[in-house]
Amino acid sequence: MNKTNYHIILASNSPRRRELLKGLGLEFEVKVLPDVEEDYPSSLPTSEVAAYIAGKKAEAYKDLLGEDELVITADTIVIVDNTVLGKPSDEAEAQGMLQALSNKTHQVVTGVCLTTRKKQCCFSVSTDVTFKKLSEEEIDYYIANYQPFDKAGAYGIQEWIGYVGVVGIRGSYFNVMGLPVQRIWEEIGKI
Repeated sequence: MNKTNYHIILASNSPRRRELLKGLGLEFEVKVLPDVEEDYPSSLPTSEVAAYIAGKKAEAYKDLLGEDELVITADTIVIVDNTVLGKPSDEAEAQGMLQALSNKTHQVVTGVCLTTRKKQCCFSVSTDVTFKKLSEEEIDYYIANYQPFDKAGAYGIQEWIGYVGVVGIRGSYFNVMGLPVQRIWEEIGKI
């Protein structure tokens, strides 16, 4: 089903985002610019961080777009106790993140920007995820076997830790994987 006349570009190296966007039946290509900064002002409310970073990524592409091109940029963060968790840099940081999520409900927020040369639609989608109390052995096993260093909050809900640790979810499962495809489907036809 053709939802837009634009040639769609996904600005992400994430295999999960490619899989999810492909699931919508849309044709697209992947183009990723190197070294797009993902920093944000420390005064920004945590709920706005993902959309801010997605917008920053979109700005890097805007002048490079042809008249018939639409770029999708996205950023996913995890928020627990009003603290933003991005991607862990090493095993110790991943352990700390998973310990912080253990036995709590946290928010997974994905910010998305749909950008053409003339229009832009930015939004964010939030999903509440609740983990059981994770044992040290479960955390260590997951990190050793799944290397979650490319995932916000140090976990992928579609992986082993999601199977054994997630006891509740309120909102979009696909958003937790990294792309709120239902909302993208709704918004892409409006651009």
